[in-house]
Amino acid sequence: MKNSFRNWREFVFLIPSLAGVSVFVFLPFADVVRRSFMNATGRVFTWFDNYQTVVQNPAFRLAMGNTGRFLVVCVPLVLIISLLLANVIHFCSSSLGRRRQFLRNICLLPLAAPVASLIFVWQMVFHKNGLINTYLDISMDWLNSPFAFWVLAATFLWKNMGYYVVLWLAGLEAIPEELYEAAAVDGAGAFAKFRYVILPGLRPMLSAAFVLAVTATLKSYRESYLLAGEYPDRSIYMVQHLFHNWFRDMSVEKMSAGAVVLVGIFAVMVLPLRKKGAWNLEK
Repeated sequence: MKNSFRNWREFVFLIPSLAGVSVFVFLPFADVVRRSFMNATGRVFTWFDNYQTVVQNPAFRLAMGNTGRFLVVCVPLVLIISLLLANVIHFCSSSLGRRRQFLRNICLLPLAAPVASLIFVWQMVFHKNGLINTYLDISMDWLNSPFAFWVLAATFLWKNMGYYVVLWLAGLEAIPEELYEAAAVDGAGAFAKFRYVILPGLRPMLSAAFVLAVTATLKSYRESYLLAGEYPDRSIYMVQHLFHNWFRDMSVEKMSAGAVVLVGIFAVMVLPLRKKGAWNLEK
């Protein structure tokens, strides 16, 4: 009886959050799913015609390909590089002393910098009349060439790297020191400790970091838009550009079908990580 009362009390505290999520997330998305099977006016049921139109759209294919490429490149890079930097900061803490906290703050500075000012600096560097072309004495338009993809990737990495460094540091601090000492007694070197102590200890953090990295890459529209505008080079024409153009044209049925497709792809990528034992979280 006591346990059931406590569970009921906890459920009561969750009601406001559930109500807010239902009103502002679930119900709007349910309406999006409904509109994906309707025409632009929302009055005629069209079955899967909207999905067929979206999938066969060359702009949608281009945007999905570029977005997928951006995910494949940026997510592993930001996770791996930030993990290496976090290990350097964590295991050099004895020599760094108080400067360790200072380095943490430095890592978070790019997140505090306004995106517009960052893009302004990037344009000064990579513009056709920018610093690189002036130094190399060439006249290449970096932001309107295939190199624009790597400029955008570098922008994403520079701005988001510090956040994941701090995230990994929190995971490293949760690993007991006794495990390192036991590994050292067994003769484990730095690589063996990293493989058999650090990586298993960071498994609970890995799924969260992966989901956050995927979400961050999908939210990098501001950088791409400020770099090259509504119609950038083909290499950085992302899904966000496509949805912006559809919204301008009031193509509600295309936006709805495209949104459902994106949510389905995101679910396929993320839901396996949430399965019980997918990353041995219970071990």
